[in-house]
Order: sequence, then C-alpha cells, then structure tokens
Amino acid sequence: MKKLSIILPLVFSLMIQGCGSGSGQSGQVKADQGKPGKGTIVFREYEHDFGKVAQGEKVAYTFTFTNEGSENVVLESVTTSCGCTVPMYDKKPVAPGGEGSLEVVFDTSGRQGKQTKTITVKSNASKPVVLLRITAEVEENNLN
Repeated sequence: MKKLSIILPLVFSLMIQGCGSGSGQSGQVKADQGKPGKGTIVFREYEHDFGKVAQGEKVAYTFTFTNEGSENVVLESVTTSCGCTVPMYDKKPVAPGGEGSLEVVFDTSGRQGKQTKTITVKSNASKPVVLLRITAEVEENNLN
C-alpha cells in the first residue's frame, strides 16, 4: 500500500508536467496561423448597368478598387461568363492604400434583350475570388 501511495502522486505529477509542455507548442502554432497581413480588394461598385444600348454597339466600363490590406495585391486572372465580354487589367502589384482598375468591354453584336454577364476576379487578396456583374438592355437595330 505504501508503494501505491508513492507511485500514484509521482505518475500524476508526470502527467501534469507532460500536459504543460505540450500546450506551449500548440500556443505557438496558433500564433503563427493567425498572422494578419493580406491584401484586401474593395471595389467601389460590384455591378454596373449600361441601361439601353443598340445592338452591335461596344460599351465599356472601368471598375476601380482599393487595396485596404497591409500587403500588395496582384490580380492573377480575370475571366468572363461570355466571349462577348473582354476584360483588360494591369498585372502590376497594387500597394496597400493604392488603387487599381479593371476595364470591361461588352460587344452587343448578336445579342438582344436583357443581358447579364459575370466577371470573375482572382487575386492573392484575403478574399481570393470576387464576382462583378454588368447588365444591359440590348435593343434590336432596325435599319430597314
């Protein structure tokens, strides 16, 4: 019985020390994972309506954004939901507090009625994918 009364406190003491040493490592991992410092894209507008446009007309709009984060933002790719919509953008880094732009040209040839096109912007920002949208009411050209 005496041996048991000596061994139990010793085992309990080792268990407590073992748990204490492990918590130091997990605390360090959490601190490393929570590092702030990504770029943050904030667009002035996420949607643009061209209103009524004539069929065959090419219309353009420039979306502008600000990097509100603490690291540079780079637009990695910009894709559209239709070949009739062409994006043009600069691949240079946008510094924190800086502004960037993305021009979209919509060719209404062969289109008629209400049109909605989506622009997918991929970057290294904290939110890596942003969706933009353009709309237009394409009116048929009656040249007869």
